[in-house]
Amino acid sequence: MFGIHWAYIVLLLVVVLIIFGPGRLPELGGAVGKAMKEFRKATTDLTNEVTSAAQAKPEPPAPTESAAKGSSTSEANSNQS
Repeated sequence: MFGIHWAYIVLLLVVVLIIFGPGRLPELGGAVGKAMKEFRKATTDLTNEVTSAAQAKPEPPAPTESAAKGSSTSEANSNQS
């Protein structure tokens, strides 16, 4: 549909060569490659984390101390009556 025309790519490469020079191109390529790798890794990790959180079943809440004390107190009161 709206593809990148080959002339734009050539023009971009010429501008990059003029700005950075041919000596730094491998260094820049390596930096871009590392950045893309880290971005993909972070995206994959985030996707896996969200997917596992969505699929995990929530655990029932454990009884708290106040609930346990309250039930024993009410049992003691009912036994005294």
